Amino acid sequence: MATTVEVCVGMYGMEGICGGDMGAAIGAIKLAEECGIDQVSVTDHVVMGSNTDKYPYGEFPSPPEAPWYEPHTVLSAIAGATQHIKLSAGVIISPLRSAVLFAKQMATLDVISGGRVQMGVGSGWQREEFEASGVDYDNRYQILEDQIRACRALWTQESVSLNLETVKLDNIYCHPHPQQARLPIWFGLKPLPKNARRIAELGDGWIPIVQDPAEIARGIEVLHRAFADVGRKPEELAVRAMPSVVFTAGGVPDLEATLAGAQAYIDAGATCLEFLPLYFAQQSEHLEGVFRAVASVKQ
Repeated sequence: MATTVEVCVGMYGMEGICGGDMGAAIGAIKLAEECGIDQVSVTDHVVMGSNTDKYPYGEFPSPPEAPWYEPHTVLSAIAGATQHIKLSAGVIISPLRSAVLFAKQMATLDVISGGRVQMGVGSGWQREEFEASGVDYDNRYQILEDQIRACRALWTQESVSLNLETVKLDNIYCHPHPQQARLPIWFGLKPLPKNARRIAELGDGWIPIVQDPAEIARGIEVLHRAFADVGRKPEELAVRAMPSVVFTAGGVPDLEATLAGAQAYIDAGATCLEFLPLYFAQQSEHLEGVFRAVASVKQ
């Protein structure tokens, strides 16, 4: 399968493969890097309420008491254990952090990793998580937009003064700046017109929650038009999609069949494909085979 697509592994559930040892799961990403994996992605919840039945994308995959590790902490540990793999999230619920704190966390991670951050951000979905964090759930999209606008300024200007709806800064310094001249931000939002504008103005990539290649292709068309409308080249848009897992007749996840279906996502316009080892490895000894198989998608 000849293509320039990159491949990503998601950390969700990896500690379970490693006997409940998150440190071992972090160490396994060094092996993933050696096997040719381009990117690692972590998932984020600061806290969870009990109403996981309100998840808007189907059945929520975890009980509310499941562990969710803080992404910047995990990615910093991965940065120290690896040399090349890109550091991402799918997604960090960034509005739960203040704009200046998020800017500092991201810049620090980019500097200590040698410029490897490609961060996915999103708006979140659970009201209880926002209320517990003291953040206005109903205004979360505006908070997200203002936050990234503030980050872009804080990452590139000596001092920043801003008067946005949810972020007010008066001659504020935030150093170090990221090592990358433009730190890539990938948005995990539905490609509605307002979100498409946000992504085109502020972002570099899109992380679709859907897994239908045709629907992803339609979203990419919307985003390409939005990029053109703001004077950007549509081909600058990066897209990280997660192919649907194919199961055998007996209900067992089939890695070979799942990888065989990856071409449909590439044809739809995905530039990066994310896979969860959780489905295909029962214990840590299986991870190398999974990593090598996933890496073969880009060969």
